[in-house]
Amino acid sequence: MATTRRQPAKKKNELKVASPAGKHIKYEDEHFVDTQKPVWNYSLFSDEDINNFKNGTLYNGYKKFGSHAIHVLNTDGFYFAVWVPNATRVSVVGNFNGWKKQLHPLYVRLDKSGIWEGFIPNIKKGETYKFFIKGYKGVELMKADPYAQYAELRPATSSISWHSDFNWSDTAWMKKRKKHNALNAPWSVYEVHLGSWMRPVRSDEESFNSYVQLIEHLVPYVKKMGFTHVEMMPVMEFPFDGSWGYQGTGYFAATSRFGTPDEFRQLINAFHQEDIGVILDWVPSHFPYDAHGLFMFDGTHTYEYGDMRKGYHQDWNSYIFNYKRAEVRSFLISSARFWLDEFHIDGIRVDAVNSILRLDYSRKEGEWEPNEFGGNGNLEAIEFVKQFNETVYRDFPDIQTIAEEASDWPKISHPTTQGGLGFGMKWMMGWMHDTLDYFKMDPLMRQFHQDKFSFSIMYYYDENFMLPFSHDEVVHGKSPMLYKMPGDEWQKFANLRLLYTYMFTHPGAKLLFMGNEFAQTAEWNYKSELNWELLEFDCHKLMQECVKDLNFLYQDEPALYKLQFDPRGFEWVNLDHRQESVIAYMRKAQNRKDDMLVVLNMTPVVRHDWKFRVKGKAVWKEIFNSDSKKYWGTGNVFNPSPKIKLVDKKAGIYEINLHLPALGGVIFR
Repeated sequence: MATTRRQPAKKKNELKVASPAGKHIKYEDEHFVDTQKPVWNYSLFSDEDINNFKNGTLYNGYKKFGSHAIHVLNTDGFYFAVWVPNATRVSVVGNFNGWKKQLHPLYVRLDKSGIWEGFIPNIKKGETYKFFIKGYKGVELMKADPYAQYAELRPATSSISWHSDFNWSDTAWMKKRKKHNALNAPWSVYEVHLGSWMRPVRSDEESFNSYVQLIEHLVPYVKKMGFTHVEMMPVMEFPFDGSWGYQGTGYFAATSRFGTPDEFRQLINAFHQEDIGVILDWVPSHFPYDAHGLFMFDGTHTYEYGDMRKGYHQDWNSYIFNYKRAEVRSFLISSARFWLDEFHIDGIRVDAVNSILRLDYSRKEGEWEPNEFGGNGNLEAIEFVKQFNETVYRDFPDIQTIAEEASDWPKISHPTTQGGLGFGMKWMMGWMHDTLDYFKMDPLMRQFHQDKFSFSIMYYYDENFMLPFSHDEVVHGKSPMLYKMPGDEWQKFANLRLLYTYMFTHPGAKLLFMGNEFAQTAEWNYKSELNWELLEFDCHKLMQECVKDLNFLYQDEPALYKLQFDPRGFEWVNLDHRQESVIAYMRKAQNRKDDMLVVLNMTPVVRHDWKFRVKGKAVWKEIFNSDSKKYWGTGNVFNPSPKIKLVDKKAGIYEINLHLPALGGVIFR
């Protein structure tokens, strides 16, 4: 039922759609002839949309592709569009037509875009569907919709027709989030795997808290603990629980494990009403080979590189997006914009950036081909990353993008105008590895490895760093954070409190994986839940209190965040006592009265009358002590009124006399 440019008068809720005359044709095949014409030749695409799609700059593809509820010629139904460049037939199949391939064929555009589309009247919201594709060399495929906004719960694999009825009530947050998400604001991120944070039935891996139940349980917990942001491990639909979401098939669909897309919106809305930002993990690096997914979508390498030296991830048994293909870039950047636009998220953490950038990532010599200049950089992938960052910061300037990148690639978090990749922040993996290596040592051996501890400041200001203790550090035999620490039970807890004191006073944003805040005693298991019963024991309950107080201290003290990415915000006070492993540094604010002194005693030896020289302050007050009884410390060594004496009036230098607890961190203002 082809239409012309002249449209009938439309109702208030009727969507006006573009349908340039002569742009479409219905293919002729005796098996597809239907005298009732159940698919109408309608289009949501303008000529500009098609040009942008072909150029890799269609950034709102989620408004055009997929399935969309519209009202056409006094009829409700759903419009479908899918990119299948090497198909000879495409139809929509589902429960609504008995999965019959011949009943609802789509039309192919004549503009060589490879887009097949059509409007099917009377389809309702909530219908399951797939695309039947007769592709390259006649191969027949049943594929889920790449742009679907809802999908069946695994192991079922169909897409579901959907449109949102959600009304946001986070206006206050959206107006002020620019300040909350700024680089000179506190960033303390709680990393969460929604399925295993807490379960209604602990021993049942099929028992999930819904998005709505997480509003009741997770939101108040994150608020109470003082985290400023929550980061969710991938919630985009994925078939295999054991991938943790990092092998996704639905780049526009919130997983149905926990409810509907609008219920996920409700969860984000609830976080925003508590002034908590939401970050989503996003995986534009690779995808799995599930039959219903993107792999060999039209019988050819449609979304992935055809050359497996570039197109296959050996580590993850998955396939790499073809960043050279414009339509793939449009797909990926549309996915990122979708979550920012439709779900109001505050940040995107991009997974496995190193694997995107490097042609030789996890490949031996002879397993990869250099680029045209002889280097190991994937040139089109580098341009894609820049394009992604430029686009999302242009359209959503009050968010942040965060790179999970472990190499020495330069200028990850520098603007593209300065030769950088354009991310807002980068995970500081070097700091994480060096810090854990240092803290794992027998404390008496730390004197010989102080450089490992202090090295991070040598390169800290090269990037805008986030300090991560993530899920990757508490799986696969690496042990939970508590058991990385040396010594007996008391020393393990003291060491961990000391580590967190160091983390929260080191420059940069912070990230803790769930369970780290109360010292989980088991590695993370996605099939179970956190060991919440540990909170019955004081050592774990008071560790949780320690992290909570550090979170609020970080937010309350401008010296800890205002200059966290500025060299003016940090100064070593004393690194000279290697043998005793006592380290002191200043965190500095724009207003010097807010400066803070941090002293860390890395050995299980109490240090009385320890003297430091500091500049410009005649009065100091102890505001945090990791050895406090309120954190399961001894409470025996503290500084109610530190002794201060002037030693150089002209230079304004004072000597401060302190008592340092064993394996303790003390903070003064």
